[in-house]
Amino acid sequence: MNTVRRVSYVFLCIVPFLNFAVVGVRAFRVPGVYQAVGVAYFAAIAIAAWTLGARAIGADLQGRRRLLGLAGTLLVTPFALVALLWVGLGAPWQANAAENQMRYLVLIVMATAIAGGFVVLREALSEAGERFYATLGFAAIMLSGPLYLLWNTFAFAAFFGKEHAGEMPAAIVSLRDMLDLLLFVAAFLTYLATVAFAASLGRVQWLGRRATRAFMIVSGVALLFLVIRGLQYPDPRALSAPWYTNPGFVVGIPAVPFIMPFLFGVVLLRRAGEEQSQEGPNQATAFS
Repeated sequence: MNTVRRVSYVFLCIVPFLNFAVVGVRAFRVPGVYQAVGVAYFAAIAIAAWTLGARAIGADLQGRRRLLGLAGTLLVTPFALVALLWVGLGAPWQANAAENQMRYLVLIVMATAIAGGFVVLREALSEAGERFYATLGFAAIMLSGPLYLLWNTFAFAAFFGKEHAGEMPAAIVSLRDMLDLLLFVAAFLTYLATVAFAASLGRVQWLGRRATRAFMIVSGVALLFLVIRGLQYPDPRALSAPWYTNPGFVVGIPAVPFIMPFLFGVVLLRRAGEEQSQEGPNQATAFS
């Protein structure tokens, strides 16, 4: 892997963690400033993804390489959207109603892109001969995706009502316990899907042994913290300590379960780019 692609790989790997800082700094939310930062940040992610392997989607390559490129691009898309639209957004209790409506619309797109990326990845893994773990992961993500969409739709409706009526609709507020359950199950299934797909990627050696273990352990620990926290999502303003020191709260944040799939996407883009690079010399030799 050349220097440019290596830098792109490292940059994309740290994007989810950079996003925490970029999103959390409310001072960025100044008209003209956050748009400029968002566009520049998004452009950097897009260029890095293209350099690493996203260009394989449109190249005249074998089907598996194009599937890898497409799956990687879909899995990377969620945090690229966060970088573009969430600069200085802050937490839901810091943003205004209009900003929170945009937050949950983006989360709907994120959930859709993650589900789509895993569907494409399952197809690529099937072609590579790994179906057992890929099928388990596929089943989990096909259940979690609709739950995320449902939860985010209710959240959007709540802030839409708050913007136009001054308060959240009573009917939605009364469903809080049910919505907490939906979010819990959606996050649980997403972490479960991540564990299964990590095992599947390890079986076909698209992930190294250590990386496979790391993905599975981190997702498993997140699952444990989620279960220990319980079904009800805590009110951060009622916590005795800052929310970011509460593991159960952090792993349940709607965008957090998408971090590991994003890193899958980076790995898949790198592999698509490497296979494309290897194919070029082989084709040149064949026609010489």
